[in-house]
Amino acid sequence: MPPIEGHATGPVLEPLRLAIRGQLQRLPPGLAEFVLFGLKQAWSCLFGALVLFLIIATKLVWSPEWILNRYDGLFLAALAIQILFLRLRMESWDEAKVILIYHVTGTCMEIFKVKMGSWTYPEDAFFQISGVPLFSGFMYASVGSYMARAIRIFDMRFTRYPPFALTALLAAAIYINFYSHHYIADLRIGLFVAVLLLFGRVRVYFTVERKARWMPLVLAAFLTSIFLWIAENIGTATGIWIYPAQGEWHMVSLQKMGSWYLLLYVSFVLVTIVCKPKLPDGWELRRKVAVA
Repeated sequence: MPPIEGHATGPVLEPLRLAIRGQLQRLPPGLAEFVLFGLKQAWSCLFGALVLFLIIATKLVWSPEWILNRYDGLFLAALAIQILFLRLRMESWDEAKVILIYHVTGTCMEIFKVKMGSWTYPEDAFFQISGVPLFSGFMYASVGSYMARAIRIFDMRFTRYPPFALTALLAAAIYINFYSHHYIADLRIGLFVAVLLLFGRVRVYFTVERKARWMPLVLAAFLTSIFLWIAENIGTATGIWIYPAQGEWHMVSLQKMGSWYLLLYVSFVLVTIVCKPKLPDGWELRRKVAVA
């Protein structure tokens, strides 16, 4: 079965993709679609998964006596992965732009948060700014990478998507609140309400095989925030960064999941700067007919 346009894995891995598709054809249609959904999700979060693998692996094998600092090794490895993805056409240039944008915005917030004592990076680094290793930006960028790749791989379409100006205003308010709550009241409850009002009616249509399926955007964001919270626990357990209350490691507060939930909307708006939200096929015509 020919691939849906935009779902290609790159010419190097194309034989593997075709082999997998051949095996999936032997399964019952429902099971095949379920397995394919999992494989496409794994492909979408490939960069983030590799970053987590590197975090765990370096925790197990890295020695303080080595010439290269652990954070610098992670930074160079993440940079090499990005170059490799582009070289092998496993990633589009639009996705690379998203990663760069999110790397910059994430690093800026990291510098501020570390300065305010929200968390610390306990190890040394050559590639760092104000005590924040540049590798940290790739942890944020992996979120943007996942979103951009998922939109392409699942051919995501959106209905009742709000105007960009409103989404940008909300994203700016969320981003600013991560800074301003250190000085004035935390407005996150109001921001949660604003998210529901603005995105509550938005449906995400995604295609696993041929049939388009849908999910509320607010639900998709919530499920994603759970995985990000798990990833954050991996980050703190491996000592990449440490919260003030984690003299002895314990699970990250569930409150952080709410922070990630809000931050996901900042990520999504940044992604839409490059990957414009599209309507499902035929939706525009249907809407015109309804208005007429």
